[in-house]
Amino acid sequence: MATDKDKIIAKIEEQKKNPNLKLKVKERTEYFTNLLFYTLFDTDTEVKKNIEILEQTFEELVNLACWKIEKPCSKIWQSYLEILPEILQKLNKDAEAFMQSDPSANSIEEVYLAYPGFYAIAIYRLSHELLQFGLPLIPRLMTEYSHRLTGTDINPGATIGESFFIDHGTGIVIGETAIIKNNVKIYQGVTLGGLYVARKLRNVKRHPTVEDNVTIYANATILGGKTIIGANSTIGGNAWITASVPENSIISNTLEVKIKKVI
Repeated sequence: MATDKDKIIAKIEEQKKNPNLKLKVKERTEYFTNLLFYTLFDTDTEVKKNIEILEQTFEELVNLACWKIEKPCSKIWQSYLEILPEILQKLNKDAEAFMQSDPSANSIEEVYLAYPGFYAIAIYRLSHELLQFGLPLIPRLMTEYSHRLTGTDINPGATIGESFFIDHGTGIVIGETAIIKNNVKIYQGVTLGGLYVARKLRNVKRHPTVEDNVTIYANATILGGKTIIGANSTIGGNAWITASVPENSIISNTLEVKIKKVI
C-alpha cells in the first residue's frame, strides 16, 4: 500500500516532464568558464594541458546540452579553439581601454584580476563567439554565471566592438540585439534595453545601437531597436532615451537641486 511519502514522490516525478533539464550542465559550464579564463590569462596555467581538459569538458557539455540525435555540436570545438587567440587579442585591447579610461587603475594586472567590468566583457566575448556556432544554452549559462559574479548582465547575442570599457559594472544590462561599436565607455546602472517585451519580437532588433566613441554615464536608460546613439556623443547620468541621438551630442538630465542650510 502506497504511503503518503510515496504519493508525494509519485506526484513530483509526474511533474518532472522535461527530459533535458539536467542541472549538471550548469555546474559543468561554470567549470568550463573558469578553465577558459585561466587558460587565457593565468601565467602559471599550462596552455597545452588546459586545452586538452577544455576539449574533454566541452565534449561533456555537448552530451548534456546538445539534444539532437546526430550530435552536430561535437564539431564545434575545433572551430572555437581556432578563434581563441583572436578573442584574447580583443580582450587585451579591452584591458588597455581600462588602463586609459580609469585613473584608479594602478596596473594592467589589477584590471585582469580585480575589475568586474573586465571579467564581464571577457566572458561575454568567449560566450558570444560560441553562440555563433549554434549552441545557445552554454553561452547563456556562461554569461549568467558572470552576471552572478559581477552584477553585469550582457546577453551573449549582443554585438560589441573593440576597446570596450565598463566601469564598476553593477546593474548594467545589455540586451540580446544591442550593437555597441568601438571605443565605447559605459558606467554602472546603464540599460540598453527594449521598449517593451513580447514573444512576437523574438527575431526583431529590440535594443539600441551605440556608435563609436560614445560615453554613457551612470543609470542612463536607452531603449528601442531603432534608437541610435551617434558617434562621439556623451549621455549624462539618469538620462531616459527612446529616440536616436545625432553624433557629437551631449545629452543631460538636469534636475534642480535645492540646498537649504539648517540653523
